[in-house]
Amino acid sequence: MTAADQIRIHEIYESIQGESTFAGLPCTFVRLSRCNLRCRWCDTPQAFEGGTQLPRAEVLEKALSFGTPLVELTGGEPLLQAGAIPLLRELCEAGRTVLLETSGERDISGVDPRVHRIMDLKAPGSDESHGNRWENIEHLTQRDEVKIVLADRADYDWAKAVIERHRLADRVNAVLLSCVWGELDPKDLVQWVLEDQLPVRVQIQMHKVIWDAETQGV
Repeated sequence: MTAADQIRIHEIYESIQGESTFAGLPCTFVRLSRCNLRCRWCDTPQAFEGGTQLPRAEVLEKALSFGTPLVELTGGEPLLQAGAIPLLRELCEAGRTVLLETSGERDISGVDPRVHRIMDLKAPGSDESHGNRWENIEHLTQRDEVKIVLADRADYDWAKAVIERHRLADRVNAVLLSCVWGELDPKDLVQWVLEDQLPVRVQIQMHKVIWDAETQGV
C-alpha cells in the first residue's frame, strides 16, 4: 500500500457551500487534516494536526454516500497528502462536480483539469503572504477561482495591485474577496470595490451567517 492509498481525514459531512460561485448549493465536504501554514485568522485550526488515517477507497465511498452533486476537498491543506490528487480524479469520474480549496502554497499543476480549483492568495494581514506560490497563477484557467481574505485597507490595496498586475479577472472564472470575520466590515469592502470598479465578487461566509461563526461541521 502506498502513501496515496491512505488519507488522513478530519471530517466528512454534508452542508451547503458557504463560499465561491457555488455558494448556497448542497455540498459534501471532505476535510483533510494537516496544514503547513498558520494564517493569523484561520477559522479551522483544529485541522492543523490529528485526524483519522483511512483507506482512500473508504473516503471516496463515504463522500459519494451523501449523494450531493457537489463535493469539495478542503482542509487543512489537501495537497499536502499524496492521496488528494487521485481522490479528486476519482470523484470526477464518479460524475460529481468537484471543488478543491487550497492555500496556494502547494503546486496545483497536477490536479485533474475537471476540478474547479479555488486557490487562495495570502494577503499580508494573514502573516503568511511569503508562502504564496506565484508560479501557480500560470496554471489557473477559466474553471478556477482565486480567493483573497482581507483584514484591513492595506490588504485591500495589496489585493487590488495583485489582481491588476496578474490580470486575474481575465484569467479565472471569479476573483473572490472576503473579510476576516469580525475584523473588516463588509460594508467598507463593498464601498472600496465600487469606488475602484474592481472586477471581483465580494463574498461573505454564508455558513457563518446561518450558524454561529464558531460552529464546526456545517
